[in-house]
Amino acid sequence: MWIITMFDLPTDSKAARRSYTQFRKGLLKDGFTQMQYSVYIRHCASEENTAVHVQRIERILPPDGEVRIITITDKQFERIRIFWGKRRKQTPPPPQQLELF
Repeated sequence: MWIITMFDLPTDSKAARRSYTQFRKGLLKDGFTQMQYSVYIRHCASEENTAVHVQRIERILPPDGEVRIITITDKQFERIRIFWGKRRKQTPPPPQQLELF
């Protein structure tokens, strides 16, 4: 499963910029990587693990702005089409999962 977090947060005051920064750093601390500006993604091993990370996002939500969370499967992630100009760029492969015994 993949979690895609998209947000549009205000930065018009010092307090709003602080909230934006804390939210973004919280995402990075939880293992998210930036896909695009204000779009962060994270790979999870299962739906249960996905639910845990969604709850973590809910705990760090800033007081203002808009945050959207989408969860998709690996198969759906593979179908993402990325374009740079008019040329299509190859979708990066999903990360390898670690096996613990």
